[in-house]
Amino acid sequence: MRAVKKKKRTWLRVTGIVLLLLIIGVGVYAYSVYNSLTTAVETMHHPVERTSEKRTEEVSLQNKQPFSVLLLGVDQRKGDRGRSDTMIVLSINPKLNSVKMLSIPRDTRTEIVGKGTEDKINHAYAFGGEEMAMNTVEHFLDIPIDYFVRVNMEGFKDIVDAVGGITVNNDLDFSYGGYHFPKGEVTLNGKKALAYTRMRKEDPRGDFGRQIRQRQIIQGVIKEGASLSSLANYSDIFSALGKNVKTNLTFDQMIAIQKNYKSVVGNIDQMTIEGKGTRMNGIYYYVVPADEKERLQTEMKTQLETT
Repeated sequence: MRAVKKKKRTWLRVTGIVLLLLIIGVGVYAYSVYNSLTTAVETMHHPVERTSEKRTEEVSLQNKQPFSVLLLGVDQRKGDRGRSDTMIVLSINPKLNSVKMLSIPRDTRTEIVGKGTEDKINHAYAFGGEEMAMNTVEHFLDIPIDYFVRVNMEGFKDIVDAVGGITVNNDLDFSYGGYHFPKGEVTLNGKKALAYTRMRKEDPRGDFGRQIRQRQIIQGVIKEGASLSSLANYSDIFSALGKNVKTNLTFDQMIAIQKNYKSVVGNIDQMTIEGKGTRMNGIYYYVVPADEKERLQTEMKTQLETT
């Protein structure tokens, strides 16, 4: 589990500002690149109709106020909204120069806000999209959720191909989707990358193993996308991002984060949720005790200065 936690920390460090590291980092070289960047950001922008019950005033990024982001990794296929198999909460505080990051197990049992039932937390997105997911996580942690970033894992193959393929270090020999993935360094194109991230049942770590592979793919994309060799493909990269990444962050807000919060990336604290797997009416849930939930809430509230 320690190895899994370390890899989670790496994923969170990269994904916490996934758009900023790739899009803004690449998009400063030429006017044409800038135009493609702004077009992609406009396409990615996806406002949500909600007001946080935990905020009395909107966060001011210009004034460097603490804020939170819900990261959603969605295995979305044609004709299906999908479920948020990966749910990660970032709370960023520039005054403390730190980021608290919490990965929420997808089977966590909690109230689905707006549905009136208790269910697996990842079902919130399936029932009501980003808005219901944000409201449900906000209720679960008792903190404001200010922004979201959603990555469509199905369409990630387009992004992988746009950067010219990636290389990952595979720690489990397995076959899936017609491909064999030996241990060690493996070079992946888009279709292979998608198969690599989808295998779960043959992995003794189950869904935790699949999340590790998803993080490897995203890390590889950012590494290749930020390299000089990918500059010639910037149009394809931005196009793929525009189609497969959605966020309620505006272009100006992204710029403000890059300008005012970039120093916190080097100081990341990975939080974990301690719970117990159990079956209720034949359905598997991850149950978080009340005292553990209170501990998480207190730590997050302190980080966001909402106590």
